[in-house]
Amino acid sequence: MQKNIAILGAGSMGTAVSILLATNGHCVKMWSFDPAEVDMINTEREQKDKLPGVKIPEQVKCTNDIEEALNDTEIVVFVIPSQTVRKNAQNIAGLIKKDQIIASCAKGLEIGTGMRMTEIIHSEIPQAKVVALSGPCHAEELSREIPTAYVAASEDKDAARIVQDVFMSSAFRVYTSSDIIGVELGGALKNVIALCAGISDGLGFGDNTKAALMTRGIAEISRLGVALGAARQTFAGLAGIGDLIVTCTSMHSRNRRAGILIGQGKTLDEAVAEVKMVVEGVYTAKAAYELAIKKEIDMPITVEANNVLFNGKNPRDAVTSLMTRD
Repeated sequence: MQKNIAILGAGSMGTAVSILLATNGHCVKMWSFDPAEVDMINTEREQKDKLPGVKIPEQVKCTNDIEEALNDTEIVVFVIPSQTVRKNAQNIAGLIKKDQIIASCAKGLEIGTGMRMTEIIHSEIPQAKVVALSGPCHAEELSREIPTAYVAASEDKDAARIVQDVFMSSAFRVYTSSDIIGVELGGALKNVIALCAGISDGLGFGDNTKAALMTRGIAEISRLGVALGAARQTFAGLAGIGDLIVTCTSMHSRNRRAGILIGQGKTLDEAVAEVKMVVEGVYTAKAAYELAIKKEIDMPITVEANNVLFNGKNPRDAVTSLMTRD
């Protein structure tokens, strides 16, 4: 059944999601705060800055008027940077109907509160039903219909199934889960490990090192997740190890690319500027570190990531600290 869907965010992933949903036969309106971006998408039918070479279907309309984007919509999809989720949720709260579904593709933790994205949305828009979407997916591949699998997680099973049905296609398989905590934490925390995997590559280390980082990374992600109420088995699935694998190994990963530059000697600011997109792992590293201290969870890779990113520690010294710890 055709649905009216609003996509908040017109970057690479927002564009890819819009293409998927339009191809599935839904009526899609994208929203961007940038008038130039809106004009580019509507006139050139391409997100030339962030997803060049991929054509956007004519039935996708873009606007910078949030009320126009949300008018008569049944589902709203957040595809925006994690640290902007609260502000955007506040901006649209008065426009959301009771039991309207909001799906969040944003992956991260809020600095200061440590809150997950759907926690933020629910706190600002309590009348909505909230679903988290996560898993191993790069916009560059999704937009070209390369087979991908994802997870729709919610405490409301019917809402998760509706989102599953809307997103499912021959190239995009969607599973449902009731473990929204685990699904969101897996999607957020893997970015920290991906940054470290990139730093390892930038330092010239090999596959042995990356395998160790990824394996011990999922171990500390699981420890924190279970302490926060997640099911351990979630981290063995698509939203856990699946997302970790793709983000640590692909050059599509902005977190890995930023890490490579840091490993090669660039500062954090220089690395982020060169990637030219939001590097979520930087924010999540800080929020995860604060959560680990609060919950008294041992997360040595996250600790060293913070030391390198924010405390000026040499990446090679961070590796030595990890290798020689008790």
